[in-house]
Amino acid sequence: MKQDELLMIPGPTPLPDVVRQAMARPAIGHRSPEFKEVMKRVLPKLQWAFGTKSDVLLITASATGAFEAAMVNTLNRGDKILVLSCGVFSERWADMGETLGLEVQRIAVPAGQANTVDSLKKALAQDTDKSIKAVIMTHSETSTGVLNPVKALAAEVKAHGALCFVDSVTSLTATDFDFDGWGIDLCVSGSQKGFMIPPGLAFLAISPKAWQAFETCKYPGYYFNFKQYKKAQDQSNTPYTPATHLILALEQALLLMEQEGMEQRIARHQKLQQMVRSGIKALGLSPLVEADGEASTAVTSVLPPDGIAVADIRSGLKNGFGIIVADGQKDLKGKIFRIGHLGYVFDRDVYGTLSALETVLANLGVSVTPGAAAAAAKAVAAACGESRQPAQV
Repeated sequence: MKQDELLMIPGPTPLPDVVRQAMARPAIGHRSPEFKEVMKRVLPKLQWAFGTKSDVLLITASATGAFEAAMVNTLNRGDKILVLSCGVFSERWADMGETLGLEVQRIAVPAGQANTVDSLKKALAQDTDKSIKAVIMTHSETSTGVLNPVKALAAEVKAHGALCFVDSVTSLTATDFDFDGWGIDLCVSGSQKGFMIPPGLAFLAISPKAWQAFETCKYPGYYFNFKQYKKAQDQSNTPYTPATHLILALEQALLLMEQEGMEQRIARHQKLQQMVRSGIKALGLSPLVEADGEASTAVTSVLPPDGIAVADIRSGLKNGFGIIVADGQKDLKGKIFRIGHLGYVFDRDVYGTLSALETVLANLGVSVTPGAAAAAAKAVAAACGESRQPAQV
C-alpha cells in the first residue's frame, strides 16, 4: 500500500500517527516492569470499551482465535449451540462449532437482512429440554453491513438460560454496546477494526456465568486456556509471549478513544454511516441493507449500477484516487463493494471517497449529478455537527 492511499475498508482500518509511533519504539521486554505498567493501564481501559466490570482477556491472536477460545473454554463436544447466521462471519462461528464437535443449529437470513427477535424466540421456545447451551450472534456482520439487534436478542437468550456469545469485531467502539447491561456472557473483538491498530490482538470479555461454564469444561485447551490468562492478567502480565508493540499501540489508541469520549465516538460513526448512505443514494446507488435501522455503523455494502463491474469501480478508485474499498466475499464477491467508515475515519474521508466514486462512475458511463453525493453527505454532517479529530499527544 502506498503512503498516500486512503484505506476505506472495514478492516484493517487507518492508523493514527501516535499508534504508528508507538510501534516504532525500541524493543521492550515482555516481562519487564515497564511493560507490566503498560498492561496495568491497558486492561481497565479494555473493560471500559466493552462496558464491563468483568474480565477482558487480551490475547495475541486474531478474533477468530479468541472465538475458538470462547467455545473451547465453555462448551464440551456434543453440546448444542444455536447460531444466528446472516453472512460470512456469523457462518464462520457455525463452521467452527461443527469442527469442534458441537451440534449446530442455524437460524439463517438472506444477505443484507438482520436476524430477528421473533425467530430466535420461536427457536428457544421449542427447546423445552434446554438442550441449547449457547446462542451465538454477530453484532455487525462485516460481509454484508447489517447490524443485528443484539440488546433484544441477548434478552431472549438470558430468559432461556443459555450462554450468549457475541461477535463485536466491527461494532465495538462504533455502536452502542453494553456487555454487563445487556447480559452478554462472552464477547470477542479484534484490534484492527474500531481499535485503530494493526491485526494481531483479540479481546474477549467473560461474564461470571461464563466462568461457571469454564469450571465444567473438560478440554479448555492450552494456549487459549482462560485460567492461564486470568492468572497472568491478575498480575498485570500475560501467560505467553505477547505482541508487545501492538499492546503499546493499543494503549495510545485507547487514550485517543478516551479523549474523544465513547458517546461522541459512537455518534461520529452513526453520522459517517448516514453520510455514506445518503451520498451513494444521491448517486443513484442502493445499499445492500435497505433498512436504515439495520445498517452497520462500520461498513456500508453497495450494489453496483447495472452493467458496471465491481472490479472496475474498485480499480478506478484505487488507480485514480488512491482510495481502497473492499470487494464482496464468497457469494457476494463481485456483486457488492464495501465502504468502511470505521475507526480513525472522519468527515473529510467520506467526502473524498464519495466525490471520487462520483467521478469513477461518470468515467464508466453512469449518469450522475455532479456534486450530488458530497452535497448529500454535507447535509447530514450539518445536521449532526462536525466530528473533531482527537488531538494526538
